[in-house]
Amino acid sequence: MRRRSVLTFAAAALFAPSLSARVLAAAGLIDVQAILNDREAPVGGNPKGDVTIVAFLDYNCPFCKKVTPPLDKVVAADGGVRLVYKDWPILAESSVDGARMALAAKYQGKYLQAHAALMAVPGRNSRDRIAEAIRNAGVDMIRLDADLKAHESEIAALIKRNRDEADSLGLEGTPVFLIGPFKVAAALDAVGFKRAVDQARARQNGAAPGDGK
Repeated sequence: MRRRSVLTFAAAALFAPSLSARVLAAAGLIDVQAILNDREAPVGGNPKGDVTIVAFLDYNCPFCKKVTPPLDKVVAADGGVRLVYKDWPILAESSVDGARMALAAKYQGKYLQAHAALMAVPGRNSRDRIAEAIRNAGVDMIRLDADLKAHESEIAALIKRNRDEADSLGLEGTPVFLIGPFKVAAALDAVGFKRAVDQARARQNGAAPGDGK
């Protein structure tokens, strides 16, 4: 993470209420639908969930690894969260290797397994550790190598789109989560994620966060 952020909730200049967000979107600098609905971006949780979390992550980011278990716990327990993964490899060359291999695993239906395995690797990843973790997660490595070659341009294009989206949002480091109308640039725990999801759902349903509706 390039800059560690304070654990706070901030109204995002993205989905809702700010004039600057509307101006940026109108100018084509922020494409909200592309961020939310890129067909090539892996999706976890409930694909038809009423609250979307967009997660910008790097496999070498210690804070990304720290937040993965509580995020997964809240998504599983809630049942109504759609989780969009944005592989944003910014910390090292091996971050790019990890993103490419995880995204290649998507073509055999194993992105989520590869993602979880890489987030569980302690410390800084190397290409060998990445390959070992993905193999141990049950990914067919022969097919993965073939898919890396066959889908090289698509994978590179997706990583570039993720980078461009992060730049358009002014993101400075990982992890960053877009949770409904909130942007959270922090390593939340399960309580923090649940609170953000509850507030996002309340906002979307027209209730004031915390009013019990």
